Amino acid sequence: MDYERLLKPDAYNIPRECVKCGGVMVFRGLGEYKCEDCGHLAYDDYGKVRNYIEKHKGATAAQIEDAIGVSQRSIRQMLKEGRLEVAEGSRAFLECEICGKPIRSGRYCPDCEIKMHRKLEEKQREVSHKGQHGFSKGPKTDEGHKRFVRHE
Repeated sequence: MDYERLLKPDAYNIPRECVKCGGVMVFRGLGEYKCEDCGHLAYDDYGKVRNYIEKHKGATAAQIEDAIGVSQRSIRQMLKEGRLEVAEGSRAFLECEICGKPIRSGRYCPDCEIKMHRKLEEKQREVSHKGQHGFSKGPKTDEGHKRFVRHE
């Protein structure tokens, strides 16, 4: 996986400068940016894909790439991030990275996601209990004595 590309702030070709006047582009949501000087609208890769899919329902990643130039790799990444979803009834699908079941977006099927979160929670509990020195666990020194003495 191309993690370095994803960590860059322009991973989805975010327009930073207006192509018409050179003004600053301001994010408006859903991949849309508007120039604060002239009002020109521009879209990042997500916005382009989203707009194309709205007009061409059921388009494949290859068709989208041919039409607007956003790579299939970027489209797959958007699917894995849950930003896009494979159309219902489509022959194309993603596979759960753990069990291989077909899914429409994300990285894991609901069952594997639940199992994974439970395992993470168990590990966090183990780590937090190992370092815990509270009332019920920890060394038992000076048993029966006050831990704090108030000096009046």
